[in-house]
Amino acid sequence: MSAGDWRARGRSALERLVRASAFERVLISTAALVLSMFVGVLIILAAGRMTTCATAATTFFGVGFCYDPFAVYDSLFLGALGNPINPLFQPLQGQLAPPFRRGWTPLNGQMAVTLRETTILIFTGLGVALAFRAGIFNIGMQGQLVVGALATALTVLWASPLVSGFLGTLVLVPFGLVVGALAGGLFAAIPGALKAYADANEVITTIMLNFVATSVALFLVANPFKDPESPANETVGLPDYATIPPILYEPRDDFSLVALGVALALVGAAYYLLEHTSFGYDIRTSGIQPEAAEYGGVDAARTIVSSMTLSGAIGGVGGAMYVLMILGNYQTGVPAYGFDGITVSILAGNNPLGVGFAALLFGILKSGSIIVDVSTDVPPQLVGVLRGLIILFVAMPEFFRLVGQKFVVDTSDEKAVATDGGTEMDADDSAAALGGETDE
Repeated sequence: MSAGDWRARGRSALERLVRASAFERVLISTAALVLSMFVGVLIILAAGRMTTCATAATTFFGVGFCYDPFAVYDSLFLGALGNPINPLFQPLQGQLAPPFRRGWTPLNGQMAVTLRETTILIFTGLGVALAFRAGIFNIGMQGQLVVGALATALTVLWASPLVSGFLGTLVLVPFGLVVGALAGGLFAAIPGALKAYADANEVITTIMLNFVATSVALFLVANPFKDPESPANETVGLPDYATIPPILYEPRDDFSLVALGVALALVGAAYYLLEHTSFGYDIRTSGIQPEAAEYGGVDAARTIVSSMTLSGAIGGVGGAMYVLMILGNYQTGVPAYGFDGITVSILAGNNPLGVGFAALLFGILKSGSIIVDVSTDVPPQLVGVLRGLIILFVAMPEFFRLVGQKFVVDTSDEKAVATDGGTEMDADDSAAALGGETDE
């Protein structure tokens, strides 16, 4: 087979992947998840044979293994949910991980950890997705989250003596979210403006600004804004009424359904913005065909700055949630939610509606890893390999689909919104408006 035949087959495969329906993409992701778990089982068994143990955890075909792959995956996935058990499997209870096996309720502490991680990852994944849809690689979500978190902690702490009680909660929590959005948005606007007006590579500028954000935050928290009574680098704690109140869950769980509700509402708002507004149309067309979009009347520079600002604002809200829901102050060593948000976005295909499901998968993996560590003898390094396999296998089909969109753009079923505020146009009309060609 010639090189030309291979290229034709590769292009055909990309075309089919790009044009895959939502149902087909779900099937592909499910198959990838199953395949990753099968490979993980083989790795666990191989590691179990290379490990010395007094008693084998499981036996297959008369051969003992130190690690039981089924117990590992049970703890990883079901453990993240608090270990719910179907009554049909009650006889297996003694063989599975112990926490929360009896009297399961969705309000358990481990479920709270899962939903807590999911909530923050929705914000970072959604922010990255909006920038990616505009063709901008926002690798600085971690820095934008840090800036939003620090700004929220300091301003809410300053304003907390002005109000108190239930009124203080109603005033300070929204105030903190707005401050986080403004801080994250303004910080993201810097690389946006550099790209729009100086043609600076946004990958480099956003990565470097991550270091700027974390270094400046460390200096401020270790010096002028440090809690004098704490040996750690952190700000003074916020009063309870200045944090997001827990709903149904215990205060010690550091999770609130209010925060999750805000995240899901933002997912819906982002989807509506992208699919049903002229600004969303500008973002989508700029990300697919920037030259044609500019020829069709889209202000490229304004779209770049606006998209980056909006992306950073959503990340800043995530930072505000991290302070107001989880910590109650700002501390150095913020987890890598921003970098995880990049993978969440890719896994979701940069679709706002998919971000919620991708963030939930990440939340389960992060939360379930804790259960694996405490309920099995599997080393944390092996757990990290299993997590990486799942993420890699599930994300790669969407990654290749996004790459394929750069070469194969299918607009046959797409509706577009006129940038002048007019009525919706069919794909052929919108392609003509953008200076493109239609299929005859």
